[in-house]
Amino acid sequence: MASAKQEAHWNDTKGLMRITLAIWFFFSIVIFMFGHDLNSVKVPLLGYPLSYYMTAQGSLLSFVILIFWFANKQEAIDQKHGFSDSDKTED
Repeated sequence: MASAKQEAHWNDTKGLMRITLAIWFFFSIVIFMFGHDLNSVKVPLLGYPLSYYMTAQGSLLSFVILIFWFANKQEAIDQKHGFSDSDKTED
């Protein structure tokens, strides 16, 4: 049976995961829905339409930022509930 401290940690982690998945969904699916509107600008870049290049590169950049953001938020949650690696002492 999980303690109250573990339950609180898990609830905070689930909330963070839901936010992270929503951001991921936005940058992996929703952004590409609006990329087609940029095709009216006829600027081929490396043989690809401008909309493809902008959405692909922007999504990759957002995913890298999302990874670091998630790691920092998860570390803060771990420290808040006493599960951080920095809380453990070396023997």
